[in-house]
Amino acid sequence: QVQLVESGGGWVQPGGSLRLSCEASGAARDTFAMGWFRRVPGKEREFVASISSLGITAYADSFKDRFTISRDGAKYTYLEMNSLKPEDTAVYYCVTTRDSWFGGTPTHPVQFDYWGQGTQVTVSS
Repeated sequence: QVQLVESGGGWVQPGGSLRLSCEASGAARDTFAMGWFRRVPGKEREFVASISSLGITAYADSFKDRFTISRDGAKYTYLEMNSLKPEDTAVYYCVTTRDSWFGGTPTHPVQFDYWGQGTQVTVSS
């Protein structure tokens, strides 16, 4: 089992920045892929970004110019969010896989086995 705990959410004005952090514990391995999804109220969860064990990254088109994903070994992944917009208001979830990913990185929710509880990000003036 892997436990994921997100932090860094909060309130920010439009145009501002936030850095989300996720700490993995338990059976986390640095060969697992990690990533972020988000859920806007009333909508389906949405892929944001992911990163493989070798640092290969993937982003949804909506975020590739504003968000940056990174990781530090098996335990930590980060999501740097810039130029935030009100439509970025959502609960952001950290995810990781049970299997190792080397040549690519997953992007579909069913490819991730463990999910954190989420951290709320609110963008408003």
